[in-house]
Amino acid sequence: MKGNPMRLSIALAALMLATPALAQDLPLLNQIEMFEAAKGDGLTGVARKTLPVDARPAVEGEIVVSIIPGEGVETQSPPASAGDWVVRNRCFENVEDNPEILVRAARFPERYGPAQSEPDDGGYSEFHPTGVEMEYFIVTEETGEFQFTAPWGEPMVARPGDAIVQIPNDPDDTYRIARVEFDCTYEVVEPAAE
Repeated sequence: MKGNPMRLSIALAALMLATPALAQDLPLLNQIEMFEAAKGDGLTGVARKTLPVDARPAVEGEIVVSIIPGEGVETQSPPASAGDWVVRNRCFENVEDNPEILVRAARFPERYGPAQSEPDDGGYSEFHPTGVEMEYFIVTEETGEFQFTAPWGEPMVARPGDAIVQIPNDPDDTYRIARVEFDCTYEVVEPAAE
């Protein structure tokens, strides 16, 4: 008999418990409707990503699990397709503490442009964000913690202080950026009401 099915079951259960998918006690809200309401109430601002990132080509089929230090699993990507990229922010001194996300091949060039360095031993090169302006609002204490379905089909949890961002001209591309990541990687062009 190959492997231990009980060990596999325990590992899968542990992984499931670590993901936001089981945040059953949190309300399930629609982030796109929330964004429209915030916009209608004049609560949105404009920001753009400015901090350089490290990125490497994704391995086809790779699933990227985004982990926020002190918080745990934020979300996970669907399997990578050919040409997709794994992007890692540079917010924390310890490289392993910096969350990674999967960026689709079609979106990567418009968001990060060309490589600014040769790949390192891990295959990562430096890239500079292109400064695309995004609208955002800050989740309030009154709203509290909630969950929603991210544009890539996975559950995502938002907490007070986090930013909900929306890609210009694409309301379906609306997702959460943890406050620590937002403060580190984004420049506020027009502040949102908090």
